[in-house]
Amino acid sequence: MIADQACFDRAIALFDAANAQDPNQDEGQPKELLYAKRMTEMIGRYAPDAGEVAQLAVRAQHIKRWTVPRNSYPMTKEGYFAWRTGLYKFHAETAGELMQQAGYDQEMIAKVKMAVGKRQLKLNPDTQMMEDVTDLVFIEHYMLGFAGQHAEYSEEKWLDIVRKTWKKMSERAHAFATGGGITLPEPLVPLILKAITEEKKP
Repeated sequence: MIADQACFDRAIALFDAANAQDPNQDEGQPKELLYAKRMTEMIGRYAPDAGEVAQLAVRAQHIKRWTVPRNSYPMTKEGYFAWRTGLYKFHAETAGELMQQAGYDQEMIAKVKMAVGKRQLKLNPDTQMMEDVTDLVFIEHYMLGFAGQHAEYSEEKWLDIVRKTWKKMSERAHAFATGGGITLPEPLVPLILKAITEEKKP
């Protein structure tokens, strides 16, 4: 349920205007704008009763991501994790600033920033909802392309990637993914099933 539709609509418009500036294109659209739309479409399928915080968080999850490129951090494993952590904070702060412009109060802004910043995963329902939607969108829309960019990865490396993704998801998201809620990337289905089957073993 949306408490203030006008505020919500202004915030979504501001998020989309920011992402429309992305110079990178995907399917003829600014890349992060398309990603944000896919996130909203997914939460509509996965959790049509999702609250306002979760709906705002998923729309802002990658906001202005292109402005913090991977090579702005050391090209090491430690640098990668520092980049990811920095992005969480950047996205949360950017979303908060735009929500303030839209007229939201600090309490609502703090809740969205917590979810976008991926804080208290498994504990905060809005953070978990955003993580579930993020992983479902990745599997349906981006995993196959990611695989194509990393043909050098071994099967074990891929099994590890799938397992780590699966581990962050809730049981509800697991059931949605394997129960026909999303379109699994067909060439990767055997790998995905192998990874999640092994994950269930004691």
